[in-house]
Amino acid sequence: MMKKLNEQELHNTAMEVVGKALEKEGFEFMTVNSQLKKDPQFVCLKDKKLHFVIVRAVKYPINPIDYDGVLMEKVRAHAEKFEARTYYAGVGLAHGLDYNLPISKDAPMAINYQGLQEITINE
Repeated sequence: MMKKLNEQELHNTAMEVVGKALEKEGFEFMTVNSQLKKDPQFVCLKDKKLHFVIVRAVKYPINPIDYDGVLMEKVRAHAEKFEARTYYAGVGLAHGLDYNLPISKDAPMAINYQGLQEITINE
């Protein structure tokens, strides 16, 4: 019986992928929030600078590097009050053997994570 992953489980998978990458890049975690739609997911310190990271699990065929500009601008404006930099981390997820099948617990998963995208003021 195939057990499909729910939105929170997909989000947790994305959080794990991004968390490991941040750790590898030397970020120090101040707060971690894995609640769905509660932004930012990671507040980190690196080089004595604060960083806000928004994580999204994105199901195939949606491109994981596309983000909600309105939301990102809202978070960026909030981060500015703390002199923090803001990043978007989209993690593409798909069934590992057939991208058209639902993502399930008992099947391999394809993960497409291309790193942090810094959100800056649109000039």
